[in-house]
Amino acid sequence: MTEVIEDKGARRRWAGLAVLSASLLLVVMDMTVLNVALPAISADLRPDGIELLWMVDVYGLVLAGLLVTASALGDRWGRKKMLLAGFAVFGIASTAVLWADSPGGVIAVRALLGIGGALIMPSTLSMIRNLFRDPRERATALGVWAAMAAVGAALGPILGGLLLERFSWHAAFLVNVPVMVVALIAGLLLLPESRNPKPGRWDGLGVVLSIVGMVALVYSIKHFGKEGLTDPGAVLTLVLAVLALGWFGLRSLRRPDPLLDLRLFKGGAFSSGVVAALATSIAMAAMMLLMAQWMQLVQGYSPLETGVRLLPAAFAALIASPLAPALAGRVGARPVLAGGLAVAALGFVVLFLAPSPLGYLPVAIALVLIGLGEGSLAIASAVIMSGAPAEKSGSAAAIEETSYDLGGALGVAVLGSVAGAVYRAELGYGGASGEVVRESLGGALDVARELGAAGAELAAQAKAAFTDSLMLTGAAGAVLMFAAAGVIWWLTPKDLDLSKSQH
Repeated sequence: MTEVIEDKGARRRWAGLAVLSASLLLVVMDMTVLNVALPAISADLRPDGIELLWMVDVYGLVLAGLLVTASALGDRWGRKKMLLAGFAVFGIASTAVLWADSPGGVIAVRALLGIGGALIMPSTLSMIRNLFRDPRERATALGVWAAMAAVGAALGPILGGLLLERFSWHAAFLVNVPVMVVALIAGLLLLPESRNPKPGRWDGLGVVLSIVGMVALVYSIKHFGKEGLTDPGAVLTLVLAVLALGWFGLRSLRRPDPLLDLRLFKGGAFSSGVVAALATSIAMAAMMLLMAQWMQLVQGYSPLETGVRLLPAAFAALIASPLAPALAGRVGARPVLAGGLAVAALGFVVLFLAPSPLGYLPVAIALVLIGLGEGSLAIASAVIMSGAPAEKSGSAAAIEETSYDLGGALGVAVLGSVAGAVYRAELGYGGASGEVVRESLGGALDVARELGAAGAELAAQAKAAFTDSLMLTGAAGAVLMFAAAGVIWWLTPKDLDLSKSQH
C-alpha cells in the first residue's frame, strides 16, 4: 500500500513538473517571438521610434520590476495561487491583442504579458523546490526545467516565423491562449499549494524600492547599450537605480523578515549558481541576437530559416541539461558547473578563430558548444535552490530569475556595444547618410538599396564589418565565460553534493 501511495505521489510530482515546464516554455518563447513579429507589426501600425522602443522594452522592464514583489506575494498568498493567476493574466493579455489596433495597444498588451510572466517565472522555480524534497530528484527536475528554457528560446523565432507566413501578426500572441487554458486546468488539478509558514511583516517601502530600482537599472542598461555611456537619461536612471536598490539592500539585510533574503549570498555555492546564471545569460543573449542578425542580413536567410539554423544550441542544451545532474553526481557539482561555462567559452573561441569568410559550419559548431555549456544552468538552478531552505525558495527563485533578466539586458548592452564599436570602426563610410550607415547593418543595407548599383560596394563593406564584429565579440564572450568559470570554481565548495540537502 505504501509503495502504491509513493508511486502516485511520484507521478503527481512529475506531472506537476510537466505543467511548470510547459508554462516556462511558453513564457520564454514569448520573449523571443516579438523579434520575428516586429516587422509585420511595424508595417501594420506604423509606430514611431519611441513607440517601437517601448514595444520591445516594456515586457522586460515590467518583468524585472515585479519579480521580487511577485515572489514575496507567492510566499504569503500561496505559490500555486500566484502561478495560476499568472496563467490567467498571460492568457487574458494574449487574447487582448485582438483589440490592439494601435502602437499603444500593443505596448499595453506587452506590459500585461510582463505582469503575467513575473507571476509565473519565480513561481515555477519555488514550486519545483517544494514539489521535489529529495535533492537528487530536484536536481533532475531542474535539469528538465533548464532544458525547457533553452528550447523555448530557440522555438520562439521558428513558431513566430511559421505563424507569420500563414496568419497576421496577432497569431504570434493568440497561440498562447489555448496553452494557458490547459495549464490553468492542469495546474488546478495537479499542483499542491505551498507558502512560507512564517512570512513576517509586509514591507511596503521595500516593494516600491525594488520596483523602482529594478526598472531603472534595466532601463539604464538598455539605453547605455543603445545611446552610449554619455546618454544623460541613462546616467540619471542608473543613479536612481543605485540609490533605490542600495536602500532596498540595506533594508533587506537589517530586517528579520526581508522581502528578499540577501543573506542567501553568504553561501559560496548559492553565489556561484547566481554567477553562472548571470554570465550565461549575458553571453547567450548577445550572441543569439547577433547571430540572428548575421543570418538574416548577411546570409539572407528568412526568419524561419534563421530559427531553424539556430536550433543546434537548443538541441545541445536539451541533451545536456537533463544529463548534467547525473554527471554532477559522479564527478561533483563544481567541475560540471565551471566546466559547462568553459565549454560554452570554447564555442565563442570557435567563432573567433573561424576562417574568413565566415560560413555556417563553424557557427553551427559554436552553437552546439554553447548549447552544451548551457546545460550547466541546470546545475546552477539546483545549486541555487538547494542552497535555500524551502521557506526561502521564493527569494532564491526571485534572485535567479533576476539574474537571467539582468544578464539578458547586460549581454545586449555590453557585448552588443562591443560589436557596434567594431562595426563602426571598420566601416569608414563618409557619405551624406554616414550616420545611418554606421548606426546599424540594417540601416547600411537600406542606404545601399537607395543608391542602386552604386550601393553594392557599401553593402559588401557593411556585411564584412558586421561579420568581423560578430567574430571579435566571440573573443569577448570567451573571455567573459572563462573568467566566470574561474570565479565559479573558486566560489563553489569542492565537496558540494547535490544529492544531499544543503539545509
